[in-house]
Amino acid sequence: MTLGVHNIEVVYEDVMLVVKGASMKVPRDGIVALLGANGAGKTSLLRAMTGLLDVHRGRITRGHVSIDETPLDTRRAPNVVKAGVSQVMEGRRVFVEFTVEENLRVGAYTRSRTDIAAKLDRIYGMFPILGKRRSQRAGYLSGGEQQMLAIGRALMAEPSYILLDEPSLGLAPQIVEQIRDLIVGIRDSGTGVLLVEQNAAMALSIADHGYVMENGKIVMDAPAQALRDDDDIREFYLGTGAAGASLRDVKHYKRRKRWLS
Repeated sequence: MTLGVHNIEVVYEDVMLVVKGASMKVPRDGIVALLGANGAGKTSLLRAMTGLLDVHRGRITRGHVSIDETPLDTRRAPNVVKAGVSQVMEGRRVFVEFTVEENLRVGAYTRSRTDIAAKLDRIYGMFPILGKRRSQRAGYLSGGEQQMLAIGRALMAEPSYILLDEPSLGLAPQIVEQIRDLIVGIRDSGTGVLLVEQNAAMALSIADHGYVMENGKIVMDAPAQALRDDDDIREFYLGTGAAGASLRDVKHYKRRKRWLS
């Protein structure tokens, strides 16, 4: 079972080409990391996969998205969720005036109402702090708690695949470690994960496979271990050169990335 992107192009307002022939696969039983700098096209790729491009005046002009070989890109966002794909957007986007439990109930909107209690118990089991805060307004949660709530809300739809856009952004290192472990737990429970992260070290430490995106194109595609061992990835994304020197001590690159040569 696979969530696939097949040679897609994404254009905004019929003018700006931001994704240029990208392809990738997310298996049901794995974590796939998508790395890249700001502006590389990562979020646009996620929008294409979850039916959110039209909200931003964008559209797919070539290629397609599929889930288990069934076309997905022709469906609107609610139907994408029904098909088994949920997204946690960058910046968490919780409903700050709603309580924790009300936020979680929103996540189950596309599912049967008969087993909401069981779904809530599952999420509170995964995120005990949310159980303690269930009657508290989401706007009063810490950043880490809001991130957990956003992930929990997405899981309320019981997705086969979950897309996480910068889940560690702005969080303290200790909370990043918690989020890292939670992502592994989601994978182990049978949900495929596409992890979009600028924290490449964290992403590659748990991913099974990885892609690198630059200027709208996938420029590398390899098992996570191979990316961790690659000199270019270590220098340009992990913050160390082949000899382990910190990028903070490097003012000028003398070597071009291999894929730009």
